[in-house]
Parts: sequence; C-alpha cells; structure tokens
Amino acid sequence: MQEQVINSFKEQFTAIVEEVEKQVVGQEEIVKNTLIGIIAGGNILIEGTPGLGKTVLVKTFAKVLDLPFSRIQFTPDLMPVDIIGTTIVTKQENKIDFVFQKGPIFSSLVLADEINRATPKTQSAMLEAMQEKTVTVGKSTHKLPQPFFVLATENPLEMEGTYPLPEAQLDRFLFKLNIKLPPKEDLLKIIDITVSGYGEPQIRKQVNQQQLLEMKEKALQIPVAASVKEKALSIMIQTHPEGTTLSLVKDYVKSGASPRGVQGMIMAAKVRALAEGRYNVALEDVYTVALPCLRHRIFLNFKAQAEKINPDEIIQEIIKKVH
Repeated sequence: MQEQVINSFKEQFTAIVEEVEKQVVGQEEIVKNTLIGIIAGGNILIEGTPGLGKTVLVKTFAKVLDLPFSRIQFTPDLMPVDIIGTTIVTKQENKIDFVFQKGPIFSSLVLADEINRATPKTQSAMLEAMQEKTVTVGKSTHKLPQPFFVLATENPLEMEGTYPLPEAQLDRFLFKLNIKLPPKEDLLKIIDITVSGYGEPQIRKQVNQQQLLEMKEKALQIPVAASVKEKALSIMIQTHPEGTTLSLVKDYVKSGASPRGVQGMIMAAKVRALAEGRYNVALEDVYTVALPCLRHRIFLNFKAQAEKINPDEIIQEIIKKVH
C-alpha cells in the first residue's frame, strides 16, 4: 500500500513540475519549492527583480492545478474592501436587503502582486485569510474556498513608496523564495518561447482540486522519527540569540524564528520526502527546506545590515552546527 501511495504521489508531483517548466524556464528549484509549499497548504512569498517571471509562475500553477485564480495588484490606494469585499444594499419589490459582495480574496489561488506596495492597513486585511482561511466583515465570518493559498510577490530593489511587511504577516508565509536570473542557456530558451513567433506552449491541467487535497492528506500521514523532529527543533531554537552559542547568531540576530517555522519545516519535509520517493522523512529533507522556511522568520539587527549579512548565511551555519 505504501509503495502505491509513493508512486502515485511522485508521478503526480513530477507531472506538475514538468508541465509548469514548459512555461517557467530555468527555475527548477523554485518550481519544486512552490509546489511543495502549495501541497503543504502554505502561503508563499516570492521575491525577485522585475521580469524574472514571478507572475507567470503563479498563473501557470493555477492552470496546471486547475484552481480558481484571482490577481490583486497591490497599490498604495488599495483598500481592505477591495480585497475582501463589502456589504451592498439591494432593493427588490420595495424590500431593502443587505448582500455581501465577495472580493477577489474568495478564490483558491490568490496572487498578491507587489504586496509591499499596499499600506499596513490593507496588508492586515490578508492576515485572517492567510491564517484562518476565513474573512470577517462586520459581525459575519465567511469561509474561503478549499484549498486556499496566497502567493505574494515583492520587488527587493525599489523601496520608494513601499511598506515592509510586518513580522506577524511574514510569519504567515510557509516559504520565502528568492528568484535569481537564470543561466544564459535558459535565457535563450525564454527568448525562443516569448518572441519567436511560434506562440507560447500549451499548458494542460495535471490534477484537480480534490486530487491536490488528497496529495496533502498523503503527506500528512508520513512518519517522522523523533531524532528528525529533534534536529528540526534544534535548528529553530538556534536561530534565537539566547538559544545558541553561535557568534554569528548572537552578533547579528535581533529575533529568531517562531514555532510556526519548525511546524512548516516538518510539513514541507514530509511533502519533499514523498516527492523523492520515500515514505519517511530524512534529515536531508529538513535541511533542504530550512532555508525557504526560516529566511523570512529571522530578523537581523542594524549591525547585520551594515555588514551585509543575510539570513541564508546564518541558517547555513546553524545547519552545519546541528548536522
């Protein structure tokens, strides 16, 4: 039975990745990590300079996974009601009624484009949806469709007119993925796809909503050895200055990762294990998902910023220590 579950999961995972890579070239690790995050049921923050395909990545996943999709373009004048919806007054046959008009958040895959351009008030409208999968308007609470994910993008270069995401909101993201410029060979392929005149590749759905939920259920059942849990917990604790002897953490870290970080690491490691064809979580799974799970949950002090120390360097040192 286990072998059947593993083979079925691996086949679906591989088929999804290969289909997305027809459109998104040169970002294999990003594609795989995005799919791991989606199957794990988490929200994902994607950071990269303009033109690297962040929006294309999300839209392609919506097609391949056959999910209801909506895009919210975040701007400084965007209001919370523009996201979650509002109550409107209707009149029929002399009868006045109040009807809730759903906003774009009521979708399965929500692209929050350039999320850091909106004001903190508008960003806060996403918090309940991202964590509780519900939206509250007035005294009424509305459930969001299942599955539900927010894939948000932000541009790390242009800081003018932006509002950095607060720590509480960053913690709602399972992964933070950094998209880099692809190699020259892949850039040539991108040119061929986009400006060759032959048209873009046909993207076909590989799973439906129910199958995606079933993939998550399969991953939840994967056993995790006590020693693997201990290592994951140790990595999270070592991100706190008071919980480690590492000078790199003590000198540069203001605040470490929350318990959500280790929860995310275990869940993402389960998905990765199945995708690799194993019915148990290995330490390698935990070490691999530690970077995207923790890099946005470690907050550095001014000294780190001045000396250009980034969270990835700190996490890699922690992994070496606990290995």
